[in-house]
Amino acid sequence: MLATIDVVILMLSLVVVAVVSIVASRGERSRDDYFLAGRKLTWWLIGISLIASNISTEHFVGMTGGAARNGIAIAGYEWVAAVALVFVAWWILPVMLLAGIYTMPEFLEYRFDRTTRSIMAALMVVFFVLTVLATVLFAGSTFLSSVLDLPGYLQRAHGMSAESADTLAFNIGVWGIGIAAGVYTVFGGLKAVVWSDLIQGLGLLLGGAAVSVLALIELGGGQGLAHGWQSFVEGQGDKMSLIRPWDDPDLPGLALVSGIWIPVLFYWGLNQFITQRTLGAGSLKEGQKGVLFAAGIKLILPMLIVIPGMMAVQILGEKLDPSQMDKAYPMLMKELLPVGALGLMIAAVAGSIMSTFNSGLNSAATVFTLDLWSVYVRRDMTEKQYVACGRNVTAILAIAACLWAPAIRSFDGVFGYIQEFWGFVSAPTAAVFFAGLLMRRVPAAAARTAFIAGPLFYLASRSPSWIWNESNAIKAGGLVEALWRYSSLSFLYHMFILFVLLVGMMGLWGMMKPLPEAAMLPDRPKIDMQRWRGSLPVGLAVIAVTVAIYILLW
Repeated sequence: MLATIDVVILMLSLVVVAVVSIVASRGERSRDDYFLAGRKLTWWLIGISLIASNISTEHFVGMTGGAARNGIAIAGYEWVAAVALVFVAWWILPVMLLAGIYTMPEFLEYRFDRTTRSIMAALMVVFFVLTVLATVLFAGSTFLSSVLDLPGYLQRAHGMSAESADTLAFNIGVWGIGIAAGVYTVFGGLKAVVWSDLIQGLGLLLGGAAVSVLALIELGGGQGLAHGWQSFVEGQGDKMSLIRPWDDPDLPGLALVSGIWIPVLFYWGLNQFITQRTLGAGSLKEGQKGVLFAAGIKLILPMLIVIPGMMAVQILGEKLDPSQMDKAYPMLMKELLPVGALGLMIAAVAGSIMSTFNSGLNSAATVFTLDLWSVYVRRDMTEKQYVACGRNVTAILAIAACLWAPAIRSFDGVFGYIQEFWGFVSAPTAAVFFAGLLMRRVPAAAARTAFIAGPLFYLASRSPSWIWNESNAIKAGGLVEALWRYSSLSFLYHMFILFVLLVGMMGLWGMMKPLPEAAMLPDRPKIDMQRWRGSLPVGLAVIAVTVAIYILLW
């Protein structure tokens, strides 16, 4: 059980965040205010908010657990993301801010047509609820329930069975997170989200740094941080290599030059969940600074998340069950952090859970309100009605996510669940935007076909491994075994193959039935579009550091 002071610190921290967020966002009266924070976000708010929205229990449970099992290769997701953010700052962000859009689906109406916009919007809303929101609730509830030992308390205090206590504790966590994060998102909009991200993101980075330093001190045995690092490296062996076999479960080596770029570029450049705070930038210069600031933070994140998971194996030893590596980071926190500091770190992780949830919630409500409801149901809404609709939809989606979250328990791990579901959207979306930006004569019919055919092809690629297990497939032989072996490849390979096929299909369509004239991209900026002069040298520096890391840890 946590000490009383830790519990008090945790509760006070969450209350302070909620109050500051609501106060900071008071007086919102228009779409710009509620959905894009008045298009006045500064670079430091954008950068921290991007990181805080991204980091959640996926990292502190799934990524640290993957590192504990298989080594540093999983950090490739973070370092590849740093390079992807550079390309977002250089290319994607200027195009989107020049268009003056509120949402990413809105851009597709100007490039293709309204139906293309609506298809993407519908996919986004559904998958926001099924993946981003529900998985954050699931993983967050699991993490907090474990750290706070809620099942144990319910068993001792109320005489409940272990199974009943576990179920009730899980549901308390789901609805507690959903209601707490939903309330200030409903009332505050994006401005409330980014201010909560700022507080919780800074706490998370400082807390993660403290855990890493304490872990190095522990490994150093009183001889300093340098000796601790040397002891860590010597104890890891080949787990310190970033380049893994082609069939590695966390990050296959070949995927570094193929599939990983599809979900990473989609996530950081085309996903409303992330791009909404960049679309709210006060100027292109502020937006580019914020995105590159986030890229710089991404370079150091593995030191705060991935490496502590590996250190936990050495520090905890036999205390860490090899079959439950996802508990590595929570156990390391309990082992190293003193009373009071543990409460602050749990508050930071709880904050990261809420940051990710409220960011996804606000983005889903934005897409539904602006891309679906105002297009097909109420085209003549006033500014107040836009805000009211956004608030109502936010509440409804929060409840929907809370209701769906328990269903994830029937799947084999939250990471597997996210990969299987989010893959239906990322490759088709990336392909459509790629063709829309670089192939100006590709017609809307090709984009619509890609959005419909893409998820079906992905389903066909993944489903054989759901239908047959390895022994049954090998026993059947022939086509069944071949299909099973293909479907058992990493989802990153399937995304890359799907992306290439869809882009090829749209390119061929554009040659056979091209638009009469090359499509013109929107040009209606609502902010200052002067580029930041430092974007080129800073971006090149991020790329150079990433390359150096891969050379060093090859």
